Amino acid sequence: MNNHIARRGLLGTALALPALRPVLAQEAWPARPVRLLIPFPPGQATDTIGRVLAEALSAKWPQRVVVENRAGGAGVVGTEAGARAAPDGYTLVASTSGTNGINPSVIRSLPYDAEKDFNYVTLMFTVPLMIVAHPSFAPNDIAGLIAAAKADPGGISYGSGGPGTSQHMSAELFCSKAGVKLTHVPYRGSGPAMADLLAGNIPMMFDSVASALPHIRGGRIKALGVTSAARAPQLPEVPAIAEAIPGYEAIGWAGIAVPTGTPEAVVNRVNADVTALLRDPAFAARVVQLGGAPAPQTVAEANAFVRAEIAKWREVARNADVRLDN
Repeated sequence: MNNHIARRGLLGTALALPALRPVLAQEAWPARPVRLLIPFPPGQATDTIGRVLAEALSAKWPQRVVVENRAGGAGVVGTEAGARAAPDGYTLVASTSGTNGINPSVIRSLPYDAEKDFNYVTLMFTVPLMIVAHPSFAPNDIAGLIAAAKADPGGISYGSGGPGTSQHMSAELFCSKAGVKLTHVPYRGSGPAMADLLAGNIPMMFDSVASALPHIRGGRIKALGVTSAARAPQLPEVPAIAEAIPGYEAIGWAGIAVPTGTPEAVVNRVNADVTALLRDPAFAARVVQLGGAPAPQTVAEANAFVRAEIAKWREVARNADVRLDN
């Protein structure tokens, strides 16, 4: 009798095992450390905010999130590595407006497909750029800049961190929508461009709010307008360019992506946990302190957003004839 009951119990357990396996497999993730691949060197906003996020997720999950910086080629090296990673849920990739929004339109032989090789989980943050000028530059606002540029087509130059960067493409979008011509002066990074702006060697440039803010507050440069649709909370007195040019918007952004084919359960778990952090007031305040605006999204919203960005910058690149060799 006891043996018969025991056999029935074992049989019942065995029959239940197939139903339990998917649940157990799902609950097991992450069973080992998760890699957050950042395609830039340490110190940039994507890296600093990404590290804060990795630390917070490590506290939530039973395994740590380990940041791996894989820099090179305007983010191409690290982004390609993310595209080629196994879609097993153990590689997260920091995607950005440059690597996954602009690069697909401006780099001739891009070794990854930003639309096909990634599933976008959510944005982490957005950050506006701004037009900043040397104090000796006559225009003090966007309307004045447009008037000056129309009076002297190509006579006003601007600096950027290099061809095909967000600074350059934001300026090309500005020229297209404003109907003006400015002369591009590319530098090897925004740091050298800012140095020349401070010295008065160039009259203006497009730069991030975070890096320009100390110079604005110190009176060394002036702000003409921000590239986001609304004013930046750090400088509410500076108008958005869209106030003079309706429909203009050019934001920098960084998000979390995974290689296409990553299990849906993992994608949804990462989305739920990351967006919960971005909505938490204390964590969101930390992101703002580091120069970003938290931007949680659903997976569907994230994928639609990135595809819209690719389409927008493809049109700008085509109109301005911006094509780069990798």
